[in-house]
Amino acid sequence: MALTAREALGDLGGSAGSTVLAKERTLPLAAALAGLFPGGALRRGSTVVVGLGAFPGATSLALALLSGPCAAGSWCAVVGAAELGLVAAAQHGLDLERLALVPSPGAKWPVVTAALLEGFDVVLLCPPAHVSHSVARQLEARGRERGSVLAVLGEGWPGSADMRLGIVAGRWRGLEDGHGYLWGREVEVEAAGKGAASRPRRARFWLGGPFQVAVDGPPTLGGGGRCARRQPGRAG
Repeated sequence: MALTAREALGDLGGSAGSTVLAKERTLPLAAALAGLFPGGALRRGSTVVVGLGAFPGATSLALALLSGPCAAGSWCAVVGAAELGLVAAAQHGLDLERLALVPSPGAKWPVVTAALLEGFDVVLLCPPAHVSHSVARQLEARGRERGSVLAVLGEGWPGSADMRLGIVAGRWRGLEDGHGYLWGREVEVEAAGKGAASRPRRARFWLGGPFQVAVDGPPTLGGGGRCARRQPGRAG
């Protein structure tokens, strides 16, 4: 069962300081995502934005981003995702005993997010439509200071993200013969960012079922299903 932020912060207690001062400066990623990040890992203190992309699945992609650290024992929190399903979170590999949820933080969402960045390894934020530059900079600075990863789901984040992810193409699987059940999504994700991540990278994998399953073959979706394409980070 997922914890509330208050319960999780209480469980962390004095261990929060040792977490943020850990020698390890990276967190592990799910296998299918590792090739999108420099060094195949998530750097502590970084900000990662998951855009809405060209094909449904941004929330699943954001959960997948958390799945690697959470499965390895890191504490994760989700702020502002009122409709997040715990079943979906568990299916993406998140340990619900190490996951804190603040579904409706209200107008104090910046304060709540900043507090969680003090003690959690990864905080996924679903911000309101408008975020000021000053708030974005403050939250990014808090993550860098504490060695926590700030992940942001949605468009319009005004901060200077270290990495940006987006689904640039995809297709549903399970209805190729015109009947049956949808059982997964084959997606192509593009990632780009600063420094070593300045050159865009792409990877293909399944969203739905076991996430850590890459799709064999070249990173181009074509034929055999409906496929949508466009640049990442723009709503479709």
